[in-house]
Amino acid sequence: MKIGKLDFDLEKKGYIMGILNVTPDSFSDGGSFVHIDKAVARALKMIEEGATIIDVGGESTRPGHETVTIDEEINRVVPVIKALVGLIDVPISIDTTKSEVARAALDSGASMINDVWGFKYDANMASVAAEYDVPVCLMHNRKETKYQDLIADMVLDLEESIQIALNAGVKKDKIILDPGIGFAKTLADNLDTMKSLSVFTAMGYPVLLGTSRKSMIGQALDLPLTDRLEGTIATTVLGFVKGCSIFRVHDVKENLRALKMTELMR
Repeated sequence: MKIGKLDFDLEKKGYIMGILNVTPDSFSDGGSFVHIDKAVARALKMIEEGATIIDVGGESTRPGHETVTIDEEINRVVPVIKALVGLIDVPISIDTTKSEVARAALDSGASMINDVWGFKYDANMASVAAEYDVPVCLMHNRKETKYQDLIADMVLDLEESIQIALNAGVKKDKIILDPGIGFAKTLADNLDTMKSLSVFTAMGYPVLLGTSRKSMIGQALDLPLTDRLEGTIATTVLGFVKGCSIFRVHDVKENLRALKMTELMR
């Protein structure tokens, strides 16, 4: 898959997507990179450590987050994207559920859409993705944690997102899936999802895994946000073994080292 200027071998290799939250309230690093110079410095540091995609987000998706207006979200992400485009060669992903924000980000130089609602929040998102012909990540999400059969229901939910994308004209080879660890799932659900990752990698699309510092790790190991690195690395290793190819993390260097070692052993 071509993302921005770079070619990604998503069938055989693993890649690190570095998280760049330009928000005041993200669960892990809220407020740390709201200023352009700090955001740019953080992105450059993650690239130096081996990130091959930078995912820029202007609205927190943590439980209980405050919704921001379209204009506010655009004002947060666009200046950072414009500043980065002139400095880096790695592609920039826009983490948003709003088509207007996605359009503004793509016009500013972003080259991928990462939608935590899998094109189900904004009816225009899929058409924007098709218009710009960019890769998209469709994440599993739903409003309630009620399932008849967790994994089967998740597959059906993701298939709905895929169909929305295809119906709008998004090309099949531009679609990436994300099982949505931490979204509309209990701890047991999250662990079952991790155990069943091969089900999602068998759906015929590359899979992105986003587990970094999430509550699943905190609950499982009884650890605070600041102490979830090893748990995150364990999920990256298992995810790669089960066929995932992009890993969205805060701690780039450590996860990439574990990923490289796993690649060599496999």
